[in-house]
Amino acid sequence: MIAKLQNPMIAAAFSMLLSVAIGVALCARMIVPLLEQAVAVHVPKEATELKQKGWDFWTIEIENLSNELKDERVRLRKQSDQMDQRSARLAAEEKELAKVRADIDILRKEIADRVIEISTDEQKNIRTLAQTYTNLTPKAAVAIFKEMDDTTAVKILSLMKPDVVGAIFEQMSGLATPEGVPLARRAALLSEKLRLMKSSKPPSPS
Repeated sequence: MIAKLQNPMIAAAFSMLLSVAIGVALCARMIVPLLEQAVAVHVPKEATELKQKGWDFWTIEIENLSNELKDERVRLRKQSDQMDQRSARLAAEEKELAKVRADIDILRKEIADRVIEISTDEQKNIRTLAQTYTNLTPKAAVAIFKEMDDTTAVKILSLMKPDVVGAIFEQMSGLATPEGVPLARRAALLSEKLRLMKSSKPPSPS
């Protein structure tokens, strides 16, 4: 064996093979890390992140589905905000409506307090009193009206003829209460209530 290695041709061939083997080994040690790095570069970043989270695949369909879900979430949030605004607006409108209704009820009560109406049950008695006071002198009628409440006085005056009422008011304008308050003021008040009184005169007897 040693004799063969001493042959110049064999020694040269052995040296060449040894050099090639050493070169291949060195190249392999350098190329393997480069190949691993190249493969790692081609792995998508999203796939790497998802794999860390437990996913081992990612397709364009999943990407589209994810985008659709994001869009739907945004749409639902916007719709929820709009419904909240609508609810707040409705609550404000209901509050305003309740206030308007309360104001209307107050106005109706004020009108009812000011407007006098003769009911059907009392028409006959009020008509009889009106005829009785018509036959009195204005002075005597005023003396009675001084002791009467405004509502009853207005009901009776409403069934009397205008010239009779005018004479009674003329008599009142020159008098005063025991406290010194002019009766002309009450005559004006009775006149205003007569103006606002509902027309409910019973028909004249045939």
